[in-house]
Amino acid sequence: MKEIETLIQRAERAIKSAELLLKEGDVDTSVSRSYYAMFYVTEALLLTRELKFSSHRSVISLFGEHFVKTGIFKPEMGKRLSKTFEKRLIGDYSFAPEIDDEAAKEALCWAKEFVREIRDYLVREGYTK
Repeated sequence: MKEIETLIQRAERAIKSAELLLKEGDVDTSVSRSYYAMFYVTEALLLTRELKFSSHRSVISLFGEHFVKTGIFKPEMGKRLSKTFEKRLIGDYSFAPEIDDEAAKEALCWAKEFVREIRDYLVREGYTK
């Protein structure tokens, strides 16, 4: 499915961007890119079930309902997706700098693992190469 492949490519580009931004010290935007990497592959996953969503929170909720609660992915993945979303909101909308270097590194690490696990699942299940 072309849409799934496109979303995986976006996720991988977002990871690369997050790495570059972290190196440059732009921790807020790095966290945002890390979150979007996770978001894009979650969207790809939801497409495999033809699930419709209208917001970031609904994407997170549907991931939990259809892929975590069913045992396909570990609960830790759902928690990390939610936590990275919250960090992204803080980084994007807070007036005070609240995201530090460690938080950005953690988000990037989580995003890399998350993208890898979902991409591996999509390949294993035959949705992409």
